[in-house]
Amino acid sequence: MGTWDSGPFDNDTAADWCGDLDDADIAKRPGLVREALSRAAGEDGYLDADIACEAIAAAAMVAAQQPGGQPITSPYAPDFLRDGGRLDLPSDSTALAVRSLDRIMAGNSEWHDLWQDAAAGDVNPAFDAVHGLRTVLTA
Repeated sequence: MGTWDSGPFDNDTAADWCGDLDDADIAKRPGLVREALSRAAGEDGYLDADIACEAIAAAAMVAAQQPGGQPITSPYAPDFLRDGGRLDLPSDSTALAVRSLDRIMAGNSEWHDLWQDAAAGDVNPAFDAVHGLRTVLTA
């Protein structure tokens, strides 16, 4: 996982997935977001970091559409969202995003293990970013 910062879009996997979402037909975008969230939420075995990275980016998109959600401004996020576009997401997307983030932060997650190892003492900006998304999603 090529990572350059701790935000939801700040790694190669998320940036590539966002590019694919940007290129996708408008009608297929909500399904792609749901698929990314479902893959993470439904994983029973060791959760691959790439699946987690895509799900975190997807959860950030869901969170951005919630009251109190932060607008998406990352240059690595899909252009249509940075330009003020929205996703027409199913009503259960928020709960699915929360489940995916909970799964990522649980044990048996490569993303969690990698960021835990990279943490400097009690400071962990990647964990803080995920917790911030979850806070918005559960408000």
